[in-house]
Amino acid sequence: MKSRPSLREAAQALAPRQQARLMAAAEAWMAVNPGHGSGGVRFDVLLVAADGTIKRVTDALRQE
Repeated sequence: MKSRPSLREAAQALAPRQQARLMAAAEAWMAVNPGHGSGGVRFDVLLVAADGTIKRVTDALRQE
């Protein structure tokens, strides 16, 4: 986990490159554990600011 100065900056840090890396890791994990995704998969993101403020974004990433 890496905090950013603000929640806005934390959200901006999840750029397309990082999103693609998360999706690739999830695909690799699902290939090894195929039954774990049978009920569906969703990606929640926790944004963390340097002051300790946390915001949860439910279903933040979707594979296209």
